[in-house]
Amino acid sequence: MNSYNRYHRQIILPEIGTYGQEKLTTSKVLVIGAGGLGCPVLQYLTAAGIGTLGIIDFDVVETSNLHRQVLYGNSSLGMNKALAAKNRLEDLNPEITINAYPEKLTTKNALSLFSEYDIIVDGSDNFSTRYLVNDAAVIANKPLVYGAIFKFEGQVSVFNCQNGPTYRCLFPEPPKAGSIPSCAEIGVLGVLPGIIGSMQANEVLKIILDLGNVLSGKLLMYDCLTIQSSTFAIPRVESEVSKVLASAKNFATIDYDLFCGIAQMKEISAKNAFLKKDVQFIDVREPHEEPKIESLAPIYIPLGKLEQQIQNIDKEKEIIVFCQSGVRSKKALEILRENGFENISHIKGGAIALSKYQILKEA
Repeated sequence: MNSYNRYHRQIILPEIGTYGQEKLTTSKVLVIGAGGLGCPVLQYLTAAGIGTLGIIDFDVVETSNLHRQVLYGNSSLGMNKALAAKNRLEDLNPEITINAYPEKLTTKNALSLFSEYDIIVDGSDNFSTRYLVNDAAVIANKPLVYGAIFKFEGQVSVFNCQNGPTYRCLFPEPPKAGSIPSCAEIGVLGVLPGIIGSMQANEVLKIILDLGNVLSGKLLMYDCLTIQSSTFAIPRVESEVSKVLASAKNFATIDYDLFCGIAQMKEISAKNAFLKKDVQFIDVREPHEEPKIESLAPIYIPLGKLEQQIQNIDKEKEIIVFCQSGVRSKKALEILRENGFENISHIKGGAIALSKYQILKEA
């Protein structure tokens, strides 16, 4: 009777009823990030009676969060957000299960975590996490409810739902690093994440209850200054989906910060390269290019053939790549990382720098 009273206002909707409420009660939803978007998502899903809610966030509550992350108060300052959210939400609805994960979402834990839930909600605020979440959702075959905010504007969509498009179908490549400032740099109106997060929660409920038109294959754009919204169609791009599925076996080793231009390539100087022992040097230049650096006994694999000949490279050894000047070797590192190689670097200045140092060394 207590549960019926709690959910009475939505149970009496003919489109929901007790059957719909039971579907909510048996559903499991994982929310990535308990920040501006995550807070309203979590509050409304908790109140609606989602049976199991997961919250993953490694950040702590700060004073600057409070103008928009209204799930928290001064008593939450300094607390981990996932744990602070769990404490508040259990008071809002003690009848559901709330799992807090006070840790960072990574390629090492994402797939196992996603496998425990029915729907994933992305409340992250950076591109590397968005691509990670998308790829994990595609590999785990979970619907992904997406939201993003920027100053006075927000976006909402549903990805990977019933063979619909994915985040990569909309954004195949991340924007150039540093080209889009964060909320901390440019600011955000406090009510905007509340609006967009509520829309995300609405999409979750629609998916579970099979109500209305889910925002799969569509991107909703909302401007809170004009109170205008626009919806754009998103086609499914099979080649993008296939690339993600093909990367499944190497997912745990993909560097999403590197993919988004955040992580710096690991460089080594020509001098230090010559000092290395038991290292596998890879020369990714074309066969005709000079000078040859025979003293390093490199494996010669032109960049264009690297993926086809990747089986010739020993994963157990440290790998140092070089090209003529250091440009192609950066691309080679990306290819190697995507194929599960970890202990890799490239030579700053490439073969030109190696040749100069070798001449100085022999003089």
